Formats: sequence, structure tokens, C-alpha cells
Amino acid sequence: MANANELIDDIGFHLERLGLSRTSGRVIGALMLASDATADAPTLTEQLGVAKSSLSAAVALLERYGLVQRMPGASRRERYRLTEGLFESVFFSKQGELGAFADLAERVLDQGDLAPEAQARVERMRDFYRFLLAEYPRLLERWEESRRS
Repeated sequence: MANANELIDDIGFHLERLGLSRTSGRVIGALMLASDATADAPTLTEQLGVAKSSLSAAVALLERYGLVQRMPGASRRERYRLTEGLFESVFFSKQGELGAFADLAERVLDQGDLAPEAQARVERMRDFYRFLLAEYPRLLERWEESRRS
């Protein structure tokens, strides 16, 4: 089994591929693996080996995206935790990108003058992304049903 730092780095790498900064992804990884699913800024700074300013920027981004929340606490040190439903949020946030691909295909088709083979490829692209957009809400419903059972 990989050690916690390797797993945190792997999580950071994968989330970076989804559009987060590597540090933001590593913050998510550290919170996922924390025994109580929370951590304060000094702990995260030390664990991740990043400057306070880098951590601050990463946490601000995660808060803005609704992926991490500040926890009210008795001490002066703020603690952070993952937002409930984080993984679903990350997955379903890609829905807008699917719509952008469908719109792009539609714009290309509106230009006309495509060779029949090219038109067929662009129509397939448009239809594929429209299909995914239509299925997203049903997929979320099925996920919620499976969680309840």
C-alpha cells in the first residue's frame, strides 16, 4: 500500500487533470485521508510542503468552487473539511463542458458547405454530447437511488 503522501500526490495529479491546481487537488487528498476528514491551515501547509500563500490560494479556489468548507471552531485556527457531495459535484460540474461541445458542433453545422463525411462526423459529435447531457440528470437520480438502498 502506498503511503499517505503518495496517495495525496496521486489524488492531486488526477484532480489537476480535471482542471484544479495540483495544490488544490492535494488539499482535497489530504482532507480525504485525514482521520477526522478535517485539517487546519498549518497542518496542511506542513503536510503538503507548500507555502502559506499557496495553501491560501488553493483553499480559496476550493471554497469558491464549493468543494471545501471552513468549519466554525472554538480555536482561532480555522479548520477545513470537504463539502458533502464533493465527488458528485466534481463529476457533474463537467456538464457545462458537454453543452459547449454540442453547441460547437451545432455552430459548425450551421456554417454549411461541409463534405458529407465531415458533416456526418460533426453530427455524430453533436448527437453524442446531446445524449450525454440528456443522461446526466438520470445518472444522478440513479446514483442517489443506489445510495439510499
